[in-house]
Amino acid sequence: MTDDAWFGVTPEPVANEIAKHMSNAVQTEETILVDTFAGAGGNAIAFAKYGRWQQICAIEKDPQLLKCAMHNARIYGVEEKIEWVEGDCFEVLLDQFHGPNSQQCVIFASPPWGGPGYRSDKIFNLRTMQPYSLYDIVRSFSKISRDLAIYLPRTSDLRQLADLVTEEEKLDVVHYCMEGASKALCVYCGNLSQLEKL
Repeated sequence: MTDDAWFGVTPEPVANEIAKHMSNAVQTEETILVDTFAGAGGNAIAFAKYGRWQQICAIEKDPQLLKCAMHNARIYGVEEKIEWVEGDCFEVLLDQFHGPNSQQCVIFASPPWGGPGYRSDKIFNLRTMQPYSLYDIVRSFSKISRDLAIYLPRTSDLRQLADLVTEEEKLDVVHYCMEGASKALCVYCGNLSQLEKL
């Protein structure tokens, strides 16, 4: 794996917990999981290992990184359980999942955070996240499904996350820790914000 791939991959224990949370929170009819920024495949592999989904689509626009993800999935024995798509996730979502399939669709996003510089931010500004702001992601992806999980820096501005929903709506924010330290957080929207039932 490249240095960028190592830097961007979700730690395996965290990816496994996210896969468990998402698999247990969704409705029975939701059978398609789309990993929109698949990277080196860590999350797609965890979803495939969990065995809940009839279809897992992993989208990555970098062809070298996609090859790496496919190789990693082969090592874990789940390559055939994942549909690998090279392309821009915003376009692929609209082309392949807009319409009747959208009711069966749950979206996971671990977008780029703008490089390692995010670590120096005391509070990470989700409005200026590069190359896509959180609002661009949510606006686009919620046209396909309201059931979104978005993996973000642990220092993400919680007030900006709260702005994503109305007073009647709810979202869950979960910090994932390893060895006593928060590694990142994941925000769960729509039906996925039912984690207290798990």
